[in-house]
Amino acid sequence: MRLTTKGRFAVTAMIDLALRQGNGPVTLSGISQRQAISLSYLEQLFGKLRRHELVESTRGPGGGYTLGRKAAEITVADIIVSVDEPIDATQCGGKENCQNDGGRCMTHELWSALNQRMVEFLDSVSLQKLVDDQLAKGIQIEDKPATKRAISSQPVVKPIRVNAPNSVFALGASFAKQ
Repeated sequence: MRLTTKGRFAVTAMIDLALRQGNGPVTLSGISQRQAISLSYLEQLFGKLRRHELVESTRGPGGGYTLGRKAAEITVADIIVSVDEPIDATQCGGKENCQNDGGRCMTHELWSALNQRMVEFLDSVSLQKLVDDQLAKGIQIEDKPATKRAISSQPVVKPIRVNAPNSVFALGASFAKQ
């Protein structure tokens, strides 16, 4: 049994989001930069997380994502299942007939029991516990997210003056004066 990158990245991104949402919505580009996860991949994951109501999106300037529920109410199992990550150690996908003869393989019950234990364990770990673990390790969270604004927040003190004709007619008149 191996957890794929889809599940790992989803859990990592959700921890990042939960750590920083106190400063307002968190952008996927910020998560992408901090966690070295492709932005397009995060967009796919967060689409699934949003459909399962684990995150909420805010559009527009200052927008991004916030948790859809409290971090204590979201489990690792919720996150992994929401991004379509199967939690299955059996080779047959839990089917009743693993073998070509239509019966079960000799180790079917073993792997099914392992599946149940994995689900129970992942369901017992909350996102809040993972956030608390990161904070206990001393992770530093920036106070305000670094935002790049296309428009200056300071008013322009001097208006820009252009000494050029503002129409074809004014242009023709300026040539007529010469």
